[in-house]
Amino acid sequence: MGPGRVHAAGTQLSESPASQKRRSNKKEEPGPSTPCSWTKRLLGFEWADLSSWHHFVCLLNRPTDPAALGIFRFLFGLLMALDIPQERGLSQLDHKYLDGLKVCRFPLFNFLEPLPLDWMYLVYTVMLLGALGIMLGCFYRLSCLLFVVPYWYVFLLDKTTWNNHSYLYGLLGFQLLFMNANRYWSIDGLWNPQKRNAHVPLWNYTLLRTQIFIVYFIAGIKKLDADWVEGYSMSSLAHHWLFSPFRLVLSEEMTSLLVVHGGGLMLDLTAGYLLFFDATRPIALVFVSYFHCMNSQLFSIGMFSYTMLATSPLFCYPDWPRHLIAKFPACFQRLLPLSEAPQPSQECVYGGAGQQRLGRGAQKLGLRQKLGAIFTVLYVLEQLFLPYSHFITQGYNNWTNGLYGYSWDMMVHARSHQHVKITYRDGLTGEVGYLNPGVFTQSRRWRDHADMVKQYATCLSQLLHNYNISEPEIYFDIWVSINDRFQQRLFDPHVDIVKAEWSPFQKTTWVKPLLVDLSPWRTKLQEIEDTLDNQTEVVFIADFPGLHLENFVSEDLGNTSLHLLKGEVAVEIVSTQKNHTLQEGDRIQLPPGKYHKVFTVSQEPSCYMYMYVNTTEAALEQNFTRLQELREKVQNGTETEPLPPELQPILDSSMENVTQVDPVVEAFLRRQWRMEELQKRRNATLAERFHRFIAKKYFVFRRSLLMTWISLRNLLLGRPPLEQLAQEVAYANMQHEEVRTPSSPDTMPKQPGRSEL
Repeated sequence: MGPGRVHAAGTQLSESPASQKRRSNKKEEPGPSTPCSWTKRLLGFEWADLSSWHHFVCLLNRPTDPAALGIFRFLFGLLMALDIPQERGLSQLDHKYLDGLKVCRFPLFNFLEPLPLDWMYLVYTVMLLGALGIMLGCFYRLSCLLFVVPYWYVFLLDKTTWNNHSYLYGLLGFQLLFMNANRYWSIDGLWNPQKRNAHVPLWNYTLLRTQIFIVYFIAGIKKLDADWVEGYSMSSLAHHWLFSPFRLVLSEEMTSLLVVHGGGLMLDLTAGYLLFFDATRPIALVFVSYFHCMNSQLFSIGMFSYTMLATSPLFCYPDWPRHLIAKFPACFQRLLPLSEAPQPSQECVYGGAGQQRLGRGAQKLGLRQKLGAIFTVLYVLEQLFLPYSHFITQGYNNWTNGLYGYSWDMMVHARSHQHVKITYRDGLTGEVGYLNPGVFTQSRRWRDHADMVKQYATCLSQLLHNYNISEPEIYFDIWVSINDRFQQRLFDPHVDIVKAEWSPFQKTTWVKPLLVDLSPWRTKLQEIEDTLDNQTEVVFIADFPGLHLENFVSEDLGNTSLHLLKGEVAVEIVSTQKNHTLQEGDRIQLPPGKYHKVFTVSQEPSCYMYMYVNTTEAALEQNFTRLQELREKVQNGTETEPLPPELQPILDSSMENVTQVDPVVEAFLRRQWRMEELQKRRNATLAERFHRFIAKKYFVFRRSLLMTWISLRNLLLGRPPLEQLAQEVAYANMQHEEVRTPSSPDTMPKQPGRSEL
């Protein structure tokens, strides 16, 4: 970095090599050297800069090199342009916004509704053009506006898609709207000489750096949760191949505890600080880059990892692109951004060394400089407050606080759902029925949030009128496990959610509390699971006093038993109407193909577990093994007897020219095909994997472009005949065979309205 420079977040301007060369040709007059204080060497500013509001505003508006900001603007716009067809859903927009179909949606504000499909494509087109404009620095303010307004509209339109990084994209776009990020490497700079390679106020960098610091640090604070520290949040992540090097020296359990959870906690807590200081920045860049590259392989998080990688250079000296470009040959420098020193800007405040160097007097503070400082302070305070504002928005609090998104509690809570039952009751006739979970909606995320359950119940009550159900009452019985705890109820199953009260500013009374007192049982539950064989499954249940679980044991599940771990329950076999009382340590065998009810009769919550074996699946596996052995014997010549006609397909792995195939043989062939496809992908060369990746992305962007073109044409010229429209959509859906993924195994239908093991 060189001596005599201050920290990257500081305000001293470093000159490019070209400007240094020009300055070296001039004869400098000797003068007394001004010692640099430790605060300026460490923090980049003097304590005097904070002594008054005037000095503070001058600090935030000091001239700063625009190079690093311009590079970030380009990368952010590029990544958003890539994100819109993918995670924002442009390629599947016609599947999400279905014209003419009644679908339950979950906007933040109930008055928000999606536009007709063709107009939604126009909204996404405007957003995409805005992202491209940000990338190129073309009509920069307008481009930021074109990106930010549609982005937040789409974001607020559907809470089920909320996550931390989508929220971060909106914040970064909002910040760029007020910054001068088009002062370097932009089309605006080519058109307007005053904007070309001009200084930007320091607060442009301060705001972005503080935002990224908050993302890291608050995420680390959230990871101080006991579940994360004890290794329960991401307990299965250590299985991934990325952690294979760590498993060479550590057990899988210790890899999860020390590397996944301990390493993630320490990185989030320290990354912002390590990036801030010169001495620690190089090592921080290595670890942060490694961390985000791993995340890009571990999770389906779109452009988030690459966006965070693009923010890391913001903590370096603002002129780092100039030094990098100056190292290129002269023939390449013509195609790259400018390496010359930046020109003065009227939006910055010059003084001290800057005043002498530029030969001008100190600029007075104007309204623009004051507003920039006020915006910076208010924005930072708001971002520090929001993650802890749950005492205000109590209606969004469930087992975790607030809507997932603005809290930066990334990956801290892992949920699994065992049972979701929706019961409706006709308010006039008393008729009771069950709804398929997720009916009239395309998302399952509503199951974890009281506000979405309220919206869903209200929507269902309106739609059920079309099915001759008057004044419907809606009841939800949702069982959830969070971070390897017992499965337990999230909402009171006796409350009609249609009539239940909900307010964003009041605690939701019909949310059942998380049984945190049972958290120490997780060690015992893991020990029980470790003793089971590969064919035995177990489900751990905890229930509240006075409530009961109605369950159905499928005929496929043999040897199903219920073991009581804590409390007291009464088990009723519905078909025989027999009751069995269980004390702690007791067990009961449950008949397959029958309903039963488990009543918690103790004064404290009951804890029990189901243990069962899928006998149908076990028998099928045995048949698969025999067919595989028979196939190998025929292929190696040890089987001399001719195969019967119904088994002939196992030799050529094809069902062509076969009129009737045994269902077991058909299932065997399907599984063999899937295994061969997966094995082929695992053994694929790097070139083959890259080709497949490019082909997959090509068809995503191809469909986005074609469907957008169809919709814009519809808006301008009207919709064509249905046959032509169907042909155009079919052409847009066309994919190469190798891009398609192997089909997943068929699933068994479940009894509606009941839980099923």
